[in-house]
Amino acid sequence: MSVPVSNSKQSTPDNDNDGTFPIDFSRVLVVGKSPVNRIVVSKIVERCGLKPISESPETAARALQVFRPGTIVLDGGPGNKDCDCLFDGIAAARQAAGSAKPAVVLLSNTTGTAGSLDLPGIVDVVVAKPITPEQLQPVIDRLIAQGLT
Repeated sequence: MSVPVSNSKQSTPDNDNDGTFPIDFSRVLVVGKSPVNRIVVSKIVERCGLKPISESPETAARALQVFRPGTIVLDGGPGNKDCDCLFDGIAAARQAAGSAKPAVVLLSNTTGTAGSLDLPGIVDVVVAKPITPEQLQPVIDRLIAQGLT
């Protein structure tokens, strides 16, 4: 189930002066197989004053292209592999934007860093489950603040 979003005009490379794909830092793409986890994370995103876009891994690639979120929160599932199908699309979005954005947060059952968990280089932050507002909200706030500067 997707979280409804407005149908505002989306910018394309043809109508941008520099030809890059703009990032919308007000949007956070929340991806996971569990609808319950997506709802919990979306509520935390809303507490940050941002607009969540909730998608399953199967539908998230299209949302990534259409909405160009500033941050992506991936629920890795039991083995941190549930969202692996999105890594190429995220890398392409970063290349199109000409930056290291969108920022990527992986929700993991295992504690550690992206490097220690042998995750792809596009994962910026790993947050261990269980997910609470006290854990996730400061991470999202920090990533968004870095993107806006």
